Parts: sequence; C-alpha cells; structure tokens
Amino acid sequence: MSAKIIDKLGLLTVSEGKVAMVRSHNKDLFYIPGGKREQGETDEQALCREIQEELTLQLDAATIVFYGEFLGAADGKQDGTQVRIRCYFADFQGEPQPAAEIAELAWFTSDDLPRCSTTAATILSQLMQDGIIK
Repeated sequence: MSAKIIDKLGLLTVSEGKVAMVRSHNKDLFYIPGGKREQGETDEQALCREIQEELTLQLDAATIVFYGEFLGAADGKQDGTQVRIRCYFADFQGEPQPAAEIAELAWFTSDDLPRCSTTAATILSQLMQDGIIK
C-alpha cells in the first residue's frame, strides 16, 4: 500500500522580509495559507478560492507565479501520510484577515521555524536560502 499524499496549494505572501503563515483552530503549528483543490480545479482556481476563504483576499489571477513544490510529513497524521504543497506568489487586493478555519495569521522569519509544520519549515528554509525572507 502506498502512502497517501494530500495535494495542496499555498500562497507565499512576503512583506518586509517576512512571510504570512496561518494556524487553524485547535492546531498548534503554523502553515502556508491555502488548501486542497476541488474536483476539476486548476492550481490557480483552487488557490484563488482557498485564499478568498481563509484570508478574505482577492488574488489577481494574472499575477500568479509558481515558486516550488514541497513534499513532507502531513501535520497530525501518524500513518505516513505526506503533504505535497505547490507554492505560488500572487498580487492581491486588500489586507490578509484570518477567516473560516483560520484562528491566527502571523508574519514569520526563519527564526520561527520551530512554530511551523514540517513542510512549512522546509518552505521557510528555502525562502531564506533564496534571500526572499530573513
């Protein structure tokens, strides 16, 4: 039996050398905002819908740029389930506000790695390596 992979999309919002991270209700660790695609959705469609739901932001679809794909252990799953996150940058209208299942939004640097899910920590490390965050 092969390990299950959760297919997700994430938005990298960077400001002043920090990246926006979110935490769900009843969870301790932070992760990249975004979520799972619904049947038939493209990456861009799913990303726009999830970010609207989670952060009340309207993404400018024409500005969505792929950053990278990251694979890691899924937070809270003990059965070897992995999460694959395809991360994007995009311009948007408005200010990010936690909504739906999001309890908290915070701006992270590489100093915040211990507060992140495994995969989010990998993404933060790559952003730091690439000189995108502090």
